[in-house]
Amino acid sequence: MKKTILTLAMSCFITSYAQAECGEVSIADMNWMSASLLANVDKFILEEGYGCEASLVPGDTVPTSTSMVEKGQPDIAPEMWTNAVKELMDNAVKDGKLAYAGQSLSDGGEEGFWVPEYMVEQYPELSTIEGVKKHAALFKHPEDPEKSMFMGCPAGWACQISSENLFHAMNLSDAGFTLVDPGSSAGLSGAIARAYERKAPWFGYYWSPTAIMGRYPMVKVDFGSGVDKDHYINCLTQKDCQNPRVTMFPVAPVWTVTTASLKQKSPEAFDYLSKRSVNNSQMNELLAWIEDNQADGEYAAFHFLSEYEAIWTNWVPADVAEKIKKAL
Repeated sequence: MKKTILTLAMSCFITSYAQAECGEVSIADMNWMSASLLANVDKFILEEGYGCEASLVPGDTVPTSTSMVEKGQPDIAPEMWTNAVKELMDNAVKDGKLAYAGQSLSDGGEEGFWVPEYMVEQYPELSTIEGVKKHAALFKHPEDPEKSMFMGCPAGWACQISSENLFHAMNLSDAGFTLVDPGSSAGLSGAIARAYERKAPWFGYYWSPTAIMGRYPMVKVDFGSGVDKDHYINCLTQKDCQNPRVTMFPVAPVWTVTTASLKQKSPEAFDYLSKRSVNNSQMNELLAWIEDNQADGEYAAFHFLSEYEAIWTNWVPADVAEKIKKAL
């Protein structure tokens, strides 16, 4: 009996110590769905698996990164697109204020010119820009059958400049294409959806991960150029790019960023965050499910933890995985 009581007492002490060691952890609930999903997954796993007292706080790229550097809060940014705040992030890591944990998206954020998968199945050449130009007549402009349509990026977005510069660099107008402004994000995604419903031709700009990419399989067109990141940043993203050259869009790194204090006080939690990563295909699928079910971040997290056990159990030790399974 004494042995049993001692064992229970030790167990309670170990649990209490683990909770005290992790303590309070704040997580940025960024205002886009993939990041909100990851924030809610982190909250559940850190609470149930590691004994943390986790809370969500509203977040966005610039205010969250600035607050982490200047105030040390929040402790975790689950999905930080670091290109937008690269200098701030790199300097803060160098100064010992922040730490890069793992890549939230193992593929990084992906931009490109795309065609529907069903078109490539019929015309394999369409997977390359030369093939698209050769078969330009397939992509008839709805208002002028004598021309072909390339769907660009909505006006006012940064990608409008880069996609327009690439349109000129590839001499797509000489191949018969006209650059069309979709008007909005909804207009762009709606154009892809309508094309898929009719199995109609479509060629244009889009990005991943998104629900659209999860619902409608698309093929990214190979420009045959490789990636020239310097030219992309210094010329193609600038309105006054005088001599645009063809390059594939560089991958946008997407990291989980933490404060250095979190890494120090809870190395086990940091180790989990360094392993917590999904690829674009998985996130596209999840975002399509979220949109179809009108789910919020919390509901989406429970769906992910319940249905994607084979993925998340690789992020944590076996004993932590068992705690999470019981909590679910």
